[in-house]
Amino acid sequence: MRITALAGGVGGARFLRGLLHHARHTYPVTPDSDPLQLTVIGNTGDDITLFGLRVCPDIDTLLYTLGGGIHEGQGWGRADESHHLAAELAALGAEPQWFTLGDKDFGTHVYRSQLLGQGMPLSAVVDRLSSRWGLGDLGVRLLPMTDTPVETHVVVEQDGEQRAIHFQEWWVRHRAELPAERFVVAGLDRATPAPGVLEAIREADVVILPPSNPVVSIGIILGVPGVRDALRGTRAPVIGVSPLVGGRPVRGHADVCLRTIGVEETSAGVAGLYADFLDGWLVDEEDPMPGGRGLEVLRRPLLMSSVDAAAEMAGAALDLGLRLRADRATA
Repeated sequence: MRITALAGGVGGARFLRGLLHHARHTYPVTPDSDPLQLTVIGNTGDDITLFGLRVCPDIDTLLYTLGGGIHEGQGWGRADESHHLAAELAALGAEPQWFTLGDKDFGTHVYRSQLLGQGMPLSAVVDRLSSRWGLGDLGVRLLPMTDTPVETHVVVEQDGEQRAIHFQEWWVRHRAELPAERFVVAGLDRATPAPGVLEAIREADVVILPPSNPVVSIGIILGVPGVRDALRGTRAPVIGVSPLVGGRPVRGHADVCLRTIGVEETSAGVAGLYADFLDGWLVDEEDPMPGGRGLEVLRRPLLMSSVDAAAEMAGAALDLGLRLRADRATA
């Protein structure tokens, strides 16, 4: 069974961990079974260079979560982390000091930056990091959306003037509280999908959009030339999971991002962003989202309060996708 997912950081990673948990219990591996093959296309629009090192927040969150090394309380960064290097950099007055990197986490960024500096494409670097975290043994292939360096910036109004700041500064330092005028993704116009990205979409049995930010995570992946066309053209059902519960994100600032681009802060508003390729849509039990027009809506609890809760939610999305696929095969 080939599943392809487009994912951002914390929400996407927790959902996909739940999906793997569900698959292990529902589709046990036997000599005659069709093993789960999960390809994750990760957002790199959040990437940033700090202290001369290339940091890929969403990719790293996916690596650490699926590989069993995530800081569960934060949802990002490494478990059992220390911060001696960050403390020393702060004592030296090195900037920025608003983005926290742990000592183990620094190791990832040093290794990545070393390989990128030697001319290795990001997809090859991610493949090496995936091996370190054992993703292949789980049946997971993690791909960056593109090997082209891209960065999301936010045009904000500050002190009566407009200026562009890196998305991470707006998101982390200012907690998305600075009024945002628009998002600008530097480098996206010349980006090409990383090797394997389009094939993973076209050859999937089911494509899933986890509850990641629809504007600055999944929305950025969809902006890579060719990705949206591949989703429109795939024969696989595309199943999305709303990132909103009661019109609010469970974490993060998806509502602020939607407001910035002029989209209604509802599950229906988010579904509209995917309307040209979406087949199924999971929403919270109390969500008034209507179905119709070829979109099947499934209501389920959408709080990932535990791995089991995430597994139940992911299982519902996968089951819907498999049912729609079977319906198409017999139509």
